Amino acid sequence: MAAPHDVPDATQLVAAVRQFLEADVLPAVEGRVRFHTRVAINVLGMVEREIELGPAQAAEHAERLAGLGVGGDAELAARIREGRADDPELLAALTAAVRAKIDVANPGYATP
Repeated sequence: MAAPHDVPDATQLVAAVRQFLEADVLPAVEGRVRFHTRVAINVLGMVEREIELGPAQAAEHAERLAGLGVGGDAELAARIREGRADDPELLAALTAAVRAKIDVANPGYATP
């Protein structure tokens, strides 16, 4: 991250909190608090991946939309509602968009 922010950056801070929850908190709690700790660990993992992958994913998504000749997701949705969802380029763009979401939400879902 550029100035004025110093080390640790946002990614490192989120990783430190996630690691603390995994190593120190999770083994010490049970029941509902353990469940919510696991949820928090997963959320922080998603934030880490979005910080890391998000800018490139946004650029790639914008390129795909431009390649389809649409200015944004609303126009893309309109095209789908018009019945043009069988367009191979549109299907490829949707597949790539879903894959990007999975890569952030839970990359394990994409493993065969």
